[in-house]
Amino acid sequence: MQRISRPRRRRIVAFGAVSSVALLALLGIVGGAAAAPATGRRQAGGAVIGPSTTNGRVRALTYNVAGLPEPLSGSEPSVNTPLISPRLNAYDLVLVQEDWIDPDPPVPPWDFHHDDLISQVTHPYRSTPATPPVGTDPRRPEALVADGLNRLSRYPFGSVTRRMWTGCFGGADTSDGGAGDCLALKGFSVARTEVDPGVEIDVYNVHGEAGGTELDEQLRADGYRQLAEFMAVHSAGRAVILGGDTNLHTDRPGAGAIWSEFLEATGLTDVCQAVDCGADDHEIDKFAFRSGGGVTIEALSHAFERDEFRRDDGEPLSDHDPLAVEFSWTHVSDGPSDPAAPRSAGPPAARGATPVAVAGRVSYTG
Repeated sequence: MQRISRPRRRRIVAFGAVSSVALLALLGIVGGAAAAPATGRRQAGGAVIGPSTTNGRVRALTYNVAGLPEPLSGSEPSVNTPLISPRLNAYDLVLVQEDWIDPDPPVPPWDFHHDDLISQVTHPYRSTPATPPVGTDPRRPEALVADGLNRLSRYPFGSVTRRMWTGCFGGADTSDGGAGDCLALKGFSVARTEVDPGVEIDVYNVHGEAGGTELDEQLRADGYRQLAEFMAVHSAGRAVILGGDTNLHTDRPGAGAIWSEFLEATGLTDVCQAVDCGADDHEIDKFAFRSGGGVTIEALSHAFERDEFRRDDGEPLSDHDPLAVEFSWTHVSDGPSDPAAPRSAGPPAARGATPVAVAGRVSYTG
């Protein structure tokens, strides 16, 4: 897709910013391709002898939705966020940044737009947004909002683990060159996601330190080292998909070195190393991936969905462009399986779902 150049809007405060395919079809939910059945030598009775293979595809989107209250947002969220919502249904897995809920009780005139964002989505699994600190978190006393990291999914996922970057620079007064990062609990989140029964991928959502000062760049480097160290423990030997607003312009020497070091430390592959991204190779909104745990992941496509996320007047719906990547996965089991055998309560991803009613449709919050 040809890149459309347009100027970025300057922010006043920038925080850098169901259990089966059949049931999903019954609920009328549009989803990804169904996983192919297991293959292998079968005995009478249907037991699979030796390794068996399943495979499928995941259409993923990462999108910084610029959900700050107006006029702090780099966009017009009161107008744009309700327009974003139905467009998200075309994707199996959606990772969003700058998506916050209102404090409880509300703090006038602040108005955040998470309710607008999910108002028309049909994804059966949705993360619960983090609670706004409103200046009460002793680790970051200036922080008024949480991390802004949320996810929508056609696949069940377990509890969402959230981690704040250990350092930040920039408050409400941006005269020091900071980008207001200390006003939010920015960082990363991860949830173990079950794309097929017994097939799990650790999915990370990231929002990197913003700003153009030397200290900002140092903090970005520290943050990606922190993420790599966390991943080495939490996701050791596991398949991973990572997406988000990295705030890394990788065509610049410093940011390029940070990203390369991170990829090497984690064994991840930038999607643009696997497919031709053309002029979009170095955009800050990125996906990366790796195989592991018997799950092989490949990237099939990379496209910024600029035309799909525009208003009728041609204006984009955020100050970032949404990035869509299609992944394929293949899983090889280690031993015999019996399709007639009863299933256990399931892995953590399945057990962690709590049903809620959303717009007359059964849905779940992971």
